[in-house]
Amino acid sequence: MSIRLGPWSVRLAPRALVVALVLVLIAFAVTVAAISTGEFTVSVPDVLSALFGQGTPVAELIVSKLRAPRVVTGLLVGAAFGLSGAIFQSLTRNPLGSPDFIGFTAGASTGGILGVIAGGTALQIAGGALAGCVGTAVLVYALAHRGGVQGYRLVLVGIGANALLLSANSYLLTRANINDAATAGAWLTGSLSGRGWDHAIPVAVALAVLLPVCAAVSRPMRMLEMGDDSARAMGIRVEAVRATAITVGVLLCAVATAAAGPVIFVALAAPQLARRLTRSPGVTMGASALMGAVLLTGADLAAQRALAPTQLPVGVLTAAIGGAYLALLLRRDRH
Repeated sequence: MSIRLGPWSVRLAPRALVVALVLVLIAFAVTVAAISTGEFTVSVPDVLSALFGQGTPVAELIVSKLRAPRVVTGLLVGAAFGLSGAIFQSLTRNPLGSPDFIGFTAGASTGGILGVIAGGTALQIAGGALAGCVGTAVLVYALAHRGGVQGYRLVLVGIGANALLLSANSYLLTRANINDAATAGAWLTGSLSGRGWDHAIPVAVALAVLLPVCAAVSRPMRMLEMGDDSARAMGIRVEAVRATAITVGVLLCAVATAAAGPVIFVALAAPQLARRLTRSPGVTMGASALMGAVLLTGADLAAQRALAPTQLPVGVLTAAIGGAYLALLLRRDRH
């Protein structure tokens, strides 16, 4: 189904549209549950009143200052991870082509650890994560470039870089003092605890800037999935599209990691789950972003409530679920 708006034509897949709508409704339900429940229960009408600045002082404190920033950060970070995973899985034509496996998350982790050692302020950790992710991406791209960047080469070089960076991270943790090592270890788990509007706003700005670029390169990227020669025959500037997509994917991964730490497996699972639900022949960016938001906020809600009053970092739960999902994915692909 196509919708024409002047010179622009938008193609809509009915099933993908329904899946996106269902994911939006699930995200809304998880958001309401996360904001209204906890040690102090706030009714849904009181939540809405507090969001519009008309609630009681206690409700406004709990909703606007404590719970809403955490949930919004989770939605935005999950969407960024989902988009980043969709981009790299599309470029590599490999379900394992995720930032978690090709070194970018590990590079961000290295930068975050160095930020902790350098002083440990939120700005230093976030800046270190951004620099580490971007620096790793530049290195991996340069090593994988041989008259162009093929998907399998990017994955192989990325896996090697990932192994080296994980070793470097372990070395840095063993050489750091006990307080820095504890702080870095907690950050490496990935968590939304204590996240405020100062964490959510940078991710929102990054998404506002990068989403139009994702929309612009999504169609050329679908052409690249058919192979470079076929894409060139259809007039696609292969290397320019690939370089732009990699840049966007890296920035999304870097910003998300800077905000919440290296929450693993969201970027891996979200695009594949979205693809199976939409039954799309390729990776769908919009559905992947929504799936990432649902997965991360849902996992964070479960991590807070499942073992209450004990609260787990969201990265612990995504790692457990993601490990089981990875095993299932490998088993299905073997058959």
